[in-house]
Amino acid sequence: MSNISLFEEKQVRRVWHEGKWYFSVVDVVEVLTDSPEPRDYWYRVKKRDKTAGSELSTLCRQLKMESPDGKKYLTDCADAEGLLRIIQSIPSPKAEPFKRWLARVGYERLQEIENPELAQQRMRELYKAKGYSDDWIEKRVRSIAVRDELTDEWKNRGVKEGKEYAILTAEISKATFGMTPTEYKQFKDLARPGDNLRDHMTDLELIFTMLGEASTTEIARTRDALGFDENKEAAADGGKVAGAAREDLERKSGRRVISRRNFKSLPEARDRELGPG
Repeated sequence: MSNISLFEEKQVRRVWHEGKWYFSVVDVVEVLTDSPEPRDYWYRVKKRDKTAGSELSTLCRQLKMESPDGKKYLTDCADAEGLLRIIQSIPSPKAEPFKRWLARVGYERLQEIENPELAQQRMRELYKAKGYSDDWIEKRVRSIAVRDELTDEWKNRGVKEGKEYAILTAEISKATFGMTPTEYKQFKDLARPGDNLRDHMTDLELIFTMLGEASTTEIARTRDALGFDENKEAAADGGKVAGAAREDLERKSGRRVISRRNFKSLPEARDRELGPG
């Protein structure tokens, strides 16, 4: 969650780069305009601004951000100063509250640098505000830590961020659940841009996701896997550990771990536990 913010329940991707936050301009445009095609809207704004003798694109940097399919792509991003200039070119009643939100995000980041525990506390508060149960939140926070440990391991072992991370993640997921993340999102009927698969997993789905990724980390370390190919084998084997445990539980409990259920109805369903489907 460290790279995603919420403004009025809509996700705004962000990345900490060279000492400051950079925000996805397309996400901001969607928040301000409610446009069903925010990329097209942003393109028209840039074109109009260029015709008027100014270029908003000069305020942007191309940085990689994760897309709904789990892969990272170069995306128009702007820092707080650049966003304020862009906002001035977009007529919206949400402009002023968005400016205040932007200032708060910057201040909170400075606090989190001084006290990293604040980041986890705010993450929990964010999920709580969206209607998730405390037990689910604890598992989700833990799953983020497990994922971070795995990606740190990949980075240290020569795996490239972006496409290679996505391929290895798909290997783990397929061996654990029999589906890649993209297929899993379709299975759960998650079609909206910004839908995060793990935010729609049940407790057991999160647990087996963690097991697959933690097993992959341990196997990579034990084998001293280096480079993409060796880590791909470790990812497949790590996923198999979780997949075998999932199948064993399903046989003994008589219930499926994999569920079509999702949390799209939150906060209305905040008090409803999601069981196996």
